[in-house]
Amino acid sequence: MEKTRFEWDEDKDRENQSKHHVSFSAAQHAFLDPCRVIAEDITHSGEEGRFYCIGQVNDGIMTVRFTRRGNVIRIFGAGYWRKGRKIYEAENKIHR
Repeated sequence: MEKTRFEWDEDKDRENQSKHHVSFSAAQHAFLDPCRVIAEDITHSGEEGRFYCIGQVNDGIMTVRFTRRGNVIRIFGAGYWRKGRKIYEAENKIHR
């Protein structure tokens, strides 16, 4: 059984860090949250399925946009977005 691994485009990672202040290396940690939420991105899914992983990273709720290719999770966007937090809180029945 092959272990799941992560990959990303380095230029896209630098662009994401500049725009959203989140590295794709840090974004991997959202997948470790046992309460994470995985949702399909039906707006942008075409030939290849696209998804969101919404999970806690440090003190915040991070949303990671990704696709899966076999045992590889390819990250192409990440940030601390309000919509992701709302979904996470609703799915985990967190009341503020």
